[in-house]
Amino acid sequence: MRSLDLVVIGLYLIAMPALGLLLSGKQKSSQDYFVGGRQLPWWAVCFSVVATETSTLTVISVPTVAYLGSFTYLQLAIGYLIGRIVVSFVLLPRYFAGNLVSAYAFLGQRFGTGLQGTASVTFLITRLLADGLRLFATAIPVKVMLAAFDVHLSYWQIIALLAVLTVIYTYFGGIKAVVWVDAIQMFVYIGGAVLAGIILFGKLPGDWFSTAMAEGKFQLLDFTSSIITDQYAFFTAVIGGAVFAMASHGADQLMVQRLLACKDLKDGRRALIASGVVVALQFGLFLFIGTMLWAFFKGATPDSMGLASSDELFPRFIVNDLPPGVSGLFIAGILAAAMSTLASSLNSLSTSTVSDLYQRLSKKPLDDAAVLKMGKLWTLVWAVVFVVFASMFTSTENPVVEVGLSIASYTYGALLGAFLLGLLVKRARQTDAIIAFVATIAVVLYFVIGVSFPDGEGGETSLAFPWYTPLGVIVTLVVGGLLSLRHSRDAEESVPETV
Repeated sequence: MRSLDLVVIGLYLIAMPALGLLLSGKQKSSQDYFVGGRQLPWWAVCFSVVATETSTLTVISVPTVAYLGSFTYLQLAIGYLIGRIVVSFVLLPRYFAGNLVSAYAFLGQRFGTGLQGTASVTFLITRLLADGLRLFATAIPVKVMLAAFDVHLSYWQIIALLAVLTVIYTYFGGIKAVVWVDAIQMFVYIGGAVLAGIILFGKLPGDWFSTAMAEGKFQLLDFTSSIITDQYAFFTAVIGGAVFAMASHGADQLMVQRLLACKDLKDGRRALIASGVVVALQFGLFLFIGTMLWAFFKGATPDSMGLASSDELFPRFIVNDLPPGVSGLFIAGILAAAMSTLASSLNSLSTSTVSDLYQRLSKKPLDDAAVLKMGKLWTLVWAVVFVVFASMFTSTENPVVEVGLSIASYTYGALLGAFLLGLLVKRARQTDAIIAFVATIAVVLYFVIGVSFPDGEGGETSLAFPWYTPLGVIVTLVVGGLLSLRHSRDAEESVPETV
């Protein structure tokens, strides 16, 4: 057991909640709690967005992608940046003009509370599945690495510890605490990765770069793979990544809420577009580390190294080859990625529950103090739900984990499609939108479960996941557009001028 590593991890776990409370100040209103009084600096929001979309599995798995393949994963980042730019000029102005705290309030103003509630419930279920299972998946490498330090904790204990520490600053500090701690946590895991990369670089032979180059490990663009089944084919990655980013950063409360905490539209655009650049640089860092790991382990397969999973490659190096203290810092960085995602989920779930559901269903209007109280209460409720849900999984051999980690791809098409339907099809009404929304989720799930394509090697495989969101958007627009033809032009409903 390396005591220095455990001291570093312990200090980090104590410091983060304390810093969150210190930096957030007192929450005097629901606007403070949900959108930080719209006074947060754009660069802090930018880092929060990046930290929120970076899970523990990103830190561990992206190096594995480069180890087993090449840099083609970075094509997704190109699409992500394009999608962010579209959102910043198409959807973001609507949110700021309407002075909203929830992305789905736009749907409520455009169509009605029925679709607003439908979108909110879909968001709540999606986040529970995706981030609840991601929380469990986070506990897997953490458990393995702590065991190497002779610290043996069960999955549920790790999950509960992370949740308790995260909920402390999320409950009291609201979005301000979440954003500031996210920003700090991003630098913790990036700093840990940079230190690990420097140490790894010093252990490599002098010709490693030329060897990796000759093996095609630095290939960036892929124009030869199937655009239907290969997620890293150029057009699949760029087009699918762009539409996915439009949904994740323009129609998902998890990200939109952070952007609405900026001072104005200009700052919101800066935060969103800059986050795309930072994500690309971050992906590049992790991919470069993966290529260096390939050189360090001489291209050995995970099976030949006795690893149960290819995702254990980077954790193995962290535990066995980093000096004391640096290993602890990097594990703290992995915990940082997990806590950032959990904190963001708790805050956005609380906001959507209160703004999109509770206030709409309440028979009497709530004053601001009551809204603030309900926001904090639902933060606690969702924390308990997350812990219970994530703790239900006690084995890593569960395909539901893989489904949960990609579940957002199945619902994002319907969410983004509903927004675009409201903007592009002026004749569409709430009933049209709800039917199209439900039909889209059914069609996408059918493609996920029941449709396969030739893989070029004599077998069959599923549609590449970047296409699920574009498919959903197309279905929503087609179904909603056709249904809207029932209504006369005289009865067209346009987006209110206040939105």
